Amino acid sequence: QVQLVESGGTLVQFGGSLRLSCVASTMTFDIYDWAWYRQGPGFQRDLVAAITSDDIADYVDSVKGRFTISRDNAKNSVYLQMNSLKPNDTAAYFCNARLANGIPRFNWGQGTQVTVSS
Repeated sequence: QVQLVESGGTLVQFGGSLRLSCVASTMTFDIYDWAWYRQGPGFQRDLVAAITSDDIADYVDSVKGRFTISRDNAKNSVYLQMNSLKPNDTAAYFCNARLANGIPRFNWGQGTQVTVSS
């Protein structure tokens, strides 16, 4: 069973930066599109950013210009660089492979909590 391990979340001040990391225990990391999702208290889990197997990235409007997703196939890892953080970025962040129909491929990991203070 593939395990997803997210890390890098912490408490940060308004306007600060964080880099999230996700390592996946799969031998086929490179064939998948990967994505970061977030879930705030009382909200559903939403897509934040995605990167294809060809390194094409896309973002939801609320993070465009502030967040950057990247991947390192040699390390089975996907990253999320978050700059100019705002209090409404506060959420638990999760990674997952993303199938062509948008459905997450694997069971979810534990996530990593990002809290932005105002």
